[in-house]
Amino acid sequence: MTHQVLIIDDEPDIRELLEITLKRMDILCHCAEDLSMARKILEQEAIDLCLTDMKLPDGDGVEFVHELQNIDSSIPVAVITAHGSMDTAIQALKNGAFDFLTKPIDLNSLRTIVQSALNLKSGTSESKSKFIGESELIKDLRNTITKVARSQAPIYISGESGTGKELVARMIHELGPRSNKSFVPVNCGAIPHELMESEFFGHKKGSFTGAVTDKDGLFQAADGGTLFLDEIAELPQHMQVKLLRAIQEKVIRPIGSQEEISVDARILSATNYNLLDRVKEGLFRQDLLYRINVIELNVPPLRERTEDIPLLVSHILENMISKSGGTKAEVNEDVFALLNSYQFPGNVRELENILERAITLCSKNKISVEDIKLPNPNDHVVKNDGALDSMLVDIEKQKILEALEKTKWNKTAAAKLLGISFRALRYRLEKLGLN
Repeated sequence: MTHQVLIIDDEPDIRELLEITLKRMDILCHCAEDLSMARKILEQEAIDLCLTDMKLPDGDGVEFVHELQNIDSSIPVAVITAHGSMDTAIQALKNGAFDFLTKPIDLNSLRTIVQSALNLKSGTSESKSKFIGESELIKDLRNTITKVARSQAPIYISGESGTGKELVARMIHELGPRSNKSFVPVNCGAIPHELMESEFFGHKKGSFTGAVTDKDGLFQAADGGTLFLDEIAELPQHMQVKLLRAIQEKVIRPIGSQEEISVDARILSATNYNLLDRVKEGLFRQDLLYRINVIELNVPPLRERTEDIPLLVSHILENMISKSGGTKAEVNEDVFALLNSYQFPGNVRELENILERAITLCSKNKISVEDIKLPNPNDHVVKNDGALDSMLVDIEKQKILEALEKTKWNKTAAAKLLGISFRALRYRLEKLGLN
């Protein structure tokens, strides 16, 4: 079946350019010079995608995006903005626009956006990842994920360590029109500052000592797909500037190259920090926050959805057994009462660790309360005057060693398990003499 696209622009040259380009993609075009004509076409034709200018003789493109969402939310809308009108484009994305183009229109970007939107319209995407739970909070989260996956707007995923922010990012990718392309996750805190530009944007052979071959960066690896920037608050200021330009202009320049490269990656980001506080402290750029936080999605902590604990326990144990090839363990009812009373500062990741220890400790493949080793806040009470510093150092060293042993001394994985950045872990290892 031939796809049909509605083009709304009061400039004949722009309409003609768009129509010629889309016809070469075997797409049937309907052109309108204003919103009044566009509404009539929408009543008569089964439109699969709408391309609209922001400034029209009888209305505003941003308002039309909102109007069309109410008429038929299944029709993706891509807006066309004047160069430098980023605020307007972001407002359109907040109103539900699928994506945006800037004038002068780059035809490669146009084709990419159109193809992505039509892939979305076909509704073939499914998510392999699942967010376990039946609480109202999780049902709302899943519904929101499904909704925002349809857009190409940058999304900021907030939440405590261990809540599942990367899982949310994967679901957004898998449910969106980019699901057949790469999902590239990167821990911004795990990349040394001196290598960041090369890691993100790539480099040319001979551009610096050690650059023995050309290398593609993370943006190129995610081209056409999704780039997930975890712990984005860890980026130094100079990289924040370069990242902002890459997101806004959709171009990068590898180190040592004289030419810019067009890239098309959807940006998802996350961090455990409060980014507004980081902005106030001068550690994070306000313009970058504005750009990545077009839509914010909060992942609730486990203590706010304790009714999901039985489902999570069952799911985690099944995964552990499938990996080890053993028999599924039974869980005594009083175990759930104990888990429900715990605050879980480490959230689902901490629950996984607790259950992993419990399986090791339990007898006859049955997990009881005695097998559940929860941190006791009274264990850390200072009993001797002047011993606080020494006790805190011992606790810190013990927790770090446990994380390192659990991850077989993979420092990046250990940092993630501890809920801190790679740099923070490296500093602590040096301070405690564990290097």
